[in-house]
Amino acid sequence: MNAQTRRQAMMVAVLVAIAIGFHALTGSFLTAENLYNIAQQTAVVGIVASGMALVIVARQIDLAVGSLLSAVGVLMAWLLYSQAWPAPAALAAGLGLALLVGLFHGALSAVVGIPSFVVTLGGLVSLRGLAFLVADGKTQPVTEPWLLALGGGVHGSLGERGSWLLGAGLLLGVWGWQWQQWRARHRAFGAAGEARAVLLKGALAGVGVLGGVAVFNAYRIEGQAEGQGLPLPLVIWMAVVLLLGLLATHTRFGRYVYAIGGNPDAARLAGIPVRRVLIQLNLLLAALVALAALVAVARLNAGTNAMGMGMELTVIAAAVIGGVSLAGGSGGVGGTVLGALIIQSIDSGLLLTDVGIGWRMVVLGQVLVIAVVFDRVIQR
Repeated sequence: MNAQTRRQAMMVAVLVAIAIGFHALTGSFLTAENLYNIAQQTAVVGIVASGMALVIVARQIDLAVGSLLSAVGVLMAWLLYSQAWPAPAALAAGLGLALLVGLFHGALSAVVGIPSFVVTLGGLVSLRGLAFLVADGKTQPVTEPWLLALGGGVHGSLGERGSWLLGAGLLLGVWGWQWQQWRARHRAFGAAGEARAVLLKGALAGVGVLGGVAVFNAYRIEGQAEGQGLPLPLVIWMAVVLLLGLLATHTRFGRYVYAIGGNPDAARLAGIPVRRVLIQLNLLLAALVALAALVAVARLNAGTNAMGMGMELTVIAAAVIGGVSLAGGSGGVGGTVLGALIIQSIDSGLLLTDVGIGWRMVVLGQVLVIAVVFDRVIQR
């Protein structure tokens, strides 16, 4: 078991301990309804954290994601509600704004050479102001049923049958990938002894996927004939993680990102187009923020300039807790899932125990500090 796998196993143990601890205190943490709500609430942060992980791996940072999410969300809702734009045009305008900001930030960092911390710190303030200016500080409601479903409400899930089908398909995909990886290693190194480890991982994946589907199917809203199943925000989040995971580990772009994070000067001397890759990273993160803004607007049924307030720190904390090193060059997208779930579980547990917003902020801030200290200890 390598260091990254051991760290993720430790994070799983921490997550389980948090869940059991809060359930012992409240008696309601591990209910299907609460787990469904946690999945919904975590999806927005998780989508952005998966892109932030790659940005941090490349030794960059983006402090403007929360303000950008607010600006994009308000723009989409304002065009839909106040300007009566067709939904595809409004969503395209939101995506266009996000990509324009990503290109601007990426060009200043990669071409002009201004540290990404400084560039995005300016964006954090300016984009929050832009969100206020777009709708003059007014809440912009959204009413399109298909758009509201993306937020995971009453009609925003796959239902029982769809969830079982997706779970079975995902499990077959995981088992097929594990079998292919084992055969490749066996042909190359004759590593027959790893068969038991592969079987154990496959069994754990089966328990995780099918157990998760069973839990979400057990949540039934009053008046509904069947269980909710997997909420759509969770499905979107998982699709993003899978795609970015493949991008990071099986493409030239992913190898470039890790090479730049490991040693930018060596990467440049090796002929890697560092500037172009960094700009592409900013555009990728901006597109994910636009997607997260769409899910956030659907969850809230409206766009407001307060959306995404303080989200940048939560996103960075999720990436660091998930195993991404702030020094760059190491970590992965998959770990951000655990990081985001740990943060949201702590927040949800404290809320259930009637802890006030002030103390919740104190605790969550110290969780980030502990994650950074842990990262430094691991680096030594």
